[in-house]
Amino acid sequence: LQFLYFIANYSCQRKQMFRRSLTRLTNIHQDAIDTYMNRVIEKNTHEPEFLQAVQEVAEILVPFVEESGRTDYKDERVLHKIIEPERVVMFRVPWLQRDGRVRISRGYRVEFNSALGPYKGGLRFHPSVNLSILKFLGFEQTFKNSLTGLPMGGGKGGSDFDPKGKTNGEVMNFCQSFMTELQRHIGPHTDIPAGDIGVGSREIGYLFGQYKRIRNEFTGVLTGKGPTWGGSLIRPEATGYGTVYFANEMMKKKSEGFHNKNVVISGSGNVAQFAAEKATALGAKVITLSDSTGFLHDPDGINEEKLEFVKDLVTNKRQRISEYVKTYPTATFTQGARPWGVKCDIALPCATQNEIEHDDAVALVNNGCVCVAEGANMPSTPGAVGVFTHEKVLFAPGKASNAGGVATSGLEMSQNAMHSKWPREKVEDRLRDIMLSIHESCVAYGEGKDGHVDYVRGANIAGFVKVADAMLDQGLV
Repeated sequence: LQFLYFIANYSCQRKQMFRRSLTRLTNIHQDAIDTYMNRVIEKNTHEPEFLQAVQEVAEILVPFVEESGRTDYKDERVLHKIIEPERVVMFRVPWLQRDGRVRISRGYRVEFNSALGPYKGGLRFHPSVNLSILKFLGFEQTFKNSLTGLPMGGGKGGSDFDPKGKTNGEVMNFCQSFMTELQRHIGPHTDIPAGDIGVGSREIGYLFGQYKRIRNEFTGVLTGKGPTWGGSLIRPEATGYGTVYFANEMMKKKSEGFHNKNVVISGSGNVAQFAAEKATALGAKVITLSDSTGFLHDPDGINEEKLEFVKDLVTNKRQRISEYVKTYPTATFTQGARPWGVKCDIALPCATQNEIEHDDAVALVNNGCVCVAEGANMPSTPGAVGVFTHEKVLFAPGKASNAGGVATSGLEMSQNAMHSKWPREKVEDRLRDIMLSIHESCVAYGEGKDGHVDYVRGANIAGFVKVADAMLDQGLV
């Protein structure tokens, strides 16, 4: 059904997105895009999330390749090679419940592209995990890692296991079983996983412990480790902080910043929490957070004290964000809704893919939103991106704006390789520099004659060129 829905909406969404944009595609370009996407669809049926990610990239890269004069890109069929994972591993994960009953989950690792370095990307434990989602994430990760300027390829993995509601013993049991198979395919010079949705410090600890026990070695095979056993400072904060650093640079293009701005954030996990923390530090008022059950709206602002309450509530107590209103009754909680109808200046979607749809984007624009920076991976549908592009809202795709997490993972890899530990200030300075460099790359490829920056175009081309040139240098592999 997902695949049929994608096919039915593919043409409509594409036309909606790009007719509204100012991008002028010739008939030749549109024919080339259609031909390319038809081949991709034929080979990747039943993978709507992956097809959506490729669609976004194809609409930009196919015309770029046609116009660039780089015949080697076409002769070597780089656009066709870059969408094929180098390796996909799928395996069963048997584990025991607390009552002794056997359960079977499915594990994955998609090693997408190693042209720039070893595969790098998170592990996601969530019931929605499937091959389509992990291919989409691995594909995006390849471009994102390229933008950081660090020597990292792209990968992603995970399982349909749901850690919510499980005891620590059950989570450890699962993680050990998962790593027993995964350890065959990863290593500090091959593939370095990290955390993602459902994989936090607890899960990373169990995974690392099992790897160390089986391989009898203490190496930087995972990032997001505890700070006392090889982890980097700032890693938990990095994605949220990086998103805000990038958005702040976007606002500077309009000679503005975060000071005195109302910020709407979705999600309430690590990314949302630390995006809220950094936005507040820059003088903004954060007024929303959310989870899968709905969103809270605090018109007085979620200040430092309230944010510490949220961190304890969500991270330590693992409770729903709706509990917030019991302690802070001036706030409201709206069941089963998203926060995009709340008036704001800046929106930071930090929850999950496709959470901002066309009508949500219209509501944001009508309510005065001038900047949207994605903290999650592909949280905006093509229809939503089309609205932002048409209205010239500053819009940053996740492959650029949320690259802070993997950038700091790269810095953790460097520290592990040197057997050293950097102070907090050094790591955050490096993170800020990387995010500013990514912004500059996006501007270099995305700025129009009128000074407006198409960050989607800029991020995709900047990420592509580096990976494509490395693939060409390394031959037919």
